Amino acid sequence: MSLPQSSLAVLAVPAFKDNYLWLIHDGNHAAVVDPGDAAPVMAALERHKLALTAILLTHHHADHIGGVPHLLSRHAVPVFGPRHDGIAAVTNPVGEGDHLAVPGLDLELEVLDVPGHTLGHIAYVKRRGVRAVFCGDTLFAGGCGRLFEGTPQQMAGSLSKLAALPDDTLVYCAHEYTLSNLRFAEAVEPGNEALIRRIADESAKRAMDLPTVPSSIGSEKATNPFLRYAEPAITASLVKAGRLAPGATPVQAFAALREWKNVF
Repeated sequence: MSLPQSSLAVLAVPAFKDNYLWLIHDGNHAAVVDPGDAAPVMAALERHKLALTAILLTHHHADHIGGVPHLLSRHAVPVFGPRHDGIAAVTNPVGEGDHLAVPGLDLELEVLDVPGHTLGHIAYVKRRGVRAVFCGDTLFAGGCGRLFEGTPQQMAGSLSKLAALPDDTLVYCAHEYTLSNLRFAEAVEPGNEALIRRIADESAKRAMDLPTVPSSIGSEKATNPFLRYAEPAITASLVKAGRLAPGATPVQAFAALREWKNVF
């Protein structure tokens, strides 16, 4: 899965049941994002004859960092990760506004703090050339992460920060949750024609065992209820379902939407 018109490519490395580990590479060197499992990463490096030069972490959950110790036993590389998420393996802590030059690659990334899923969660934004964001478990294709540590207000703010990126920014999230997310989106906004088209497109991809990721910020803004929680149609669905009182605030609507998705 490549970034078009760029000297860099992004390879999806499936892991566990539905994780995507991302290898950003130039044909020779590679950085890996959120290596929850070392084995598929090492197999991909060998298969594509790539030398690992950096590890990038978004948050502390095991399915995102579990492979780091084994990778470090084979590759002496820096580990970039959130400054405030308690990851012992991080050698280069980063946070909001930091810019990092990824070793071995012609790649500069900007860091955004995106708390909610965890309190210290970060995202990496590629602004030069083909735009991309590696957002871990904050923004998903068609959805967002559960609030394990943060508040609805924090997560809504984090998603707003990601939604402010240019529409053509490619969204590299960490899980293949898209169809289940879009089924929920259809339940809360059944009249959204862009969503109906997206469900058809993404269903066709999965029928061929193709990933639905990356998506784009523009697509998410048009179809993802967690970026659209203030839309009247979504608010009306929440009220009709008895999950929101009339006249509630947008943050209350976001919280009600996330709670509904938790049990959908």
